[in-house]
Amino acid sequence: MYLSAEKKEEIFGKHGKSNKDTGSSESQIALFSYRISHLTEHLKKNRKDYSTQLSLVKLVGKRRRLLTYLQNTDILRYRAIVKELGLRR
Repeated sequence: MYLSAEKKEEIFGKHGKSNKDTGSSESQIALFSYRISHLTEHLKKNRKDYSTQLSLVKLVGKRRRLLTYLQNTDILRYRAIVKELGLRR
């Protein structure tokens, strides 16, 4: 599997408050971004994999909704996570 427990803890530790912080918006956005990049690479090789394509579209929508929520509630946290992950140039 491409996403092990250690990798998740690393993502949560880097972007969340702690290694076990799975609920904060920043950690979820970081996890979705990692999964989106993985699925994008998969689709570059397997362009007719429509179930993966649907999953990718759903993940992008989830991440977009979380970013919108974060932007409306705390603009400083939003700007920090966007800059850190390199989203929305």
